[in-house]
Amino acid sequence: MNVLFFGITKDIVGSSEINFSDEFKPVNVAELKKQLIKSYPEFLKLNSLAVAVNSEYANDDLPLNGNEEIAIIPPVSGG
Repeated sequence: MNVLFFGITKDIVGSSEINFSDEFKPVNVAELKKQLIKSYPEFLKLNSLAVAVNSEYANDDLPLNGNEEIAIIPPVSGG
């Protein structure tokens, strides 16, 4: 499972991309978020976090099969 990071999420992880191994395959988006927070507690400081699965925004209950491209999108502010 390939996970891409943008903006501050890239800074938190220290990389623009990670690949989850076979030993951890989240069953849905909510589980993925929990794992990211467990691995990178700085995610708790973000007031929101969007997740896109295969280029489409995803709800927490969206099932994952492990072959998706996932983008972690930080909160954005306009001006």
